[in-house]
Amino acid sequence: MVARLVGLSARHPLFVLFLAVGLGFGGWLALNRIPLDALPDLSDTQVILTTEWPGRSPELVEQQLTARLSAAFLSAPKVRAVRGQSFFGVS
Repeated sequence: MVARLVGLSARHPLFVLFLAVGLGFGGWLALNRIPLDALPDLSDTQVILTTEWPGRSPELVEQQLTARLSAAFLSAPKVRAVRGQSFFGVS
């Protein structure tokens, strides 16, 4: 089948040229008309974890939740950075 296609293309080079130009023009039109609605995010993967402990002070939440979770995430493989914040009842 490939041999027939190559033979047909060799016998009709003008048709192959018009086909290539037509496909190139169609690709150019498609590229200009397709709306671009998002750009890829090339930043590092992030995980955001929120824990709640209602009615507790930020110091207690920091000691009991945030510090322990941060230490656990630091021991995970390929982790570059860990950040933690504590508020009233939320880590």
